[in-house]
Amino acid sequence: MISLCNLKSLRLGFSIFSSTFASKDLKPSHFPLQIQLLCRNFSSEISQNHHGFTVSYLINSCGLSPENAISASKTIKLQSPERADSVLALLGSHGFSQTQISKLVRSRPRFLLADPDQTLLPKLEFFSSIGVSREDVARIVAYSPNLLVLSLRKRTVPTYEFLRSMLSEKNAASVVKRGTWIFLEGHSKNVEPNIGILRESGMPQSCISLLLARFPRELMWKTEKFGEVVDVVKQMGFNLEKSTSAVAISTLCGHNGKSRWDQNLEAYKRWGWSEDDVLSAFRRFPQCMTKSEKKIAQVMELLVNKMGWPSRMIAKYPVVMGLSLEKRIIPRCKVVKVLLLKGLVNIENLSLGFVLKPVEKKFLKSFVTRYLHQVPQIASVYHGNVDIQDV
Repeated sequence: MISLCNLKSLRLGFSIFSSTFASKDLKPSHFPLQIQLLCRNFSSEISQNHHGFTVSYLINSCGLSPENAISASKTIKLQSPERADSVLALLGSHGFSQTQISKLVRSRPRFLLADPDQTLLPKLEFFSSIGVSREDVARIVAYSPNLLVLSLRKRTVPTYEFLRSMLSEKNAASVVKRGTWIFLEGHSKNVEPNIGILRESGMPQSCISLLLARFPRELMWKTEKFGEVVDVVKQMGFNLEKSTSAVAISTLCGHNGKSRWDQNLEAYKRWGWSEDDVLSAFRRFPQCMTKSEKKIAQVMELLVNKMGWPSRMIAKYPVVMGLSLEKRIIPRCKVVKVLLLKGLVNIENLSLGFVLKPVEKKFLKSFVTRYLHQVPQIASVYHGNVDIQDV
């Protein structure tokens, strides 16, 4: 607190200045040293007082740690709590949790100084108006606070209108939920030119819309590199009129696409696949080259070593790489393993696709219900209640 003594002394000093040094040519250096020091101390105490209030507010009202509060206080100085209280109240009323508010303030402290009604509210209301729930808006903004910095009229609305020109309202909203990259960068820098490349290459609007709806970030690649990827996909034999070509483009544009491709190529080769096998599998199911080396090894170990299917058969049904091990592959393989041990089926005559691709109802009819009278516990094996060795 500023002492009463110092305040009285300062007033006295200013009174002396007014009567003794009234000349307009006087500079601060002309003031007596005692008065200069008194002014500096007074200014320092004011600064420290405001700094202390800011740090205290950031800790008590925004949930920041002392370290983060001190760091944030270097960016803003709160003179009073009114504006900041209004901002916090607005965020809370729009579904932001305390954790999300803390994250937002920690990354962009100056939001506490924003006009809640004129600057923040219209943007929050816009995203709610296009079909994004308040919970999703809060999650998106907490993750990407710059979304509230963008001009609604110049950037956000035009980008959304661009999305709506090619997507349904539901799919446009899903793009927002997946990420805000297209809004932060804008659609005209790379997305629009890249879509132009796809059109010139013969890709129909349905496939372009699929790519935009499901993989908007990949369309933000630099145009030159994106064009190279499209050329590679065509050279691989993909028909750009089919949706698999859109998935292939997204796969090759994905994060660390080249390194992931090389790693998975070697992973499949370890199981006896040739490069032609990999390319053939990729054409059938591009996502097979997005899986982790661990997933590839687990699937191959189960299907090849434990079940006895030839490794190259999996190249003909690469979609199995996209199936859940725990929910589909393992339960079905347990059932088939029991049937093999009982001599009721022959692995050589059993198609991998016939076992793993059908919906559950069809699988149960073909491999569980059909053999219940011969193996009464087969259903329990499928549901994980009985081990294979106990049948």
